[in-house]
Amino acid sequence: MNEKLKEIRLLLLDVDGVMTDGRIIYDGNGLETKFFNVKDGHGIKMLQRHGIEVGIITGRTSLVVDIRARELGIELVYQGALRKLESFEHIKQRTGLADYQIAYMGDDIIDVPVMRRVAFSAAPPDALPEVLAIADYVTSLSGGRGAVREVCDLILKGRGLWCQVVERYEL
Repeated sequence: MNEKLKEIRLLLLDVDGVMTDGRIIYDGNGLETKFFNVKDGHGIKMLQRHGIEVGIITGRTSLVVDIRARELGIELVYQGALRKLESFEHIKQRTGLADYQIAYMGDDIIDVPVMRRVAFSAAPPDALPEVLAIADYVTSLSGGRGAVREVCDLILKGRGLWCQVVERYEL
C-alpha cells in the first residue's frame, strides 16, 4: 500500500457518505444542511500544506458543498457529476496528473468507475459491498466522522511526510 501512496499528488472525495455521514437535512424553508467533521477538514489542510491537492466529485449539487470547499481552499469542485469518470478525466486534463498520482474515496456504486482507475481507493466501512470489494483501504471511521482524516493521515505517512506534519505542532 505504501508504494501506491508514495506517488499520490491529489485526493478526490465524494461528499455524501464520505465527507458527511450521508444525511441530508432540510429546514422548514427548504434550506439544506450537512454535517462536516472538523478533523476531516484539518486533514485536508495538512495535505494541502504538503503539496497534495484535494478535489471533490459529487453526484448532487449543493450550496453547502461550495461553502465548505471554499472554506477549505478546495478549487477542484465538480457537483452534479452523475458520470464521475467524465469529471475525473477533466480533472486529469486540468491538473496534468496521471491515474497513478491520484487517490479517491467513495461509498456508492457511482464511485466505482473512478475507484477502479486511481492508484489508491478508499471507502468508509458502511459503503456498499461493491465498493468495499474494490477499495484498497476501508477506514475504521465512518463518513462524516473522521474517515477522510484517516485517509489524509494515511497518505501523509505513506508519502513519508508525517514527521514534518508533527513538527509543525510540537513546541
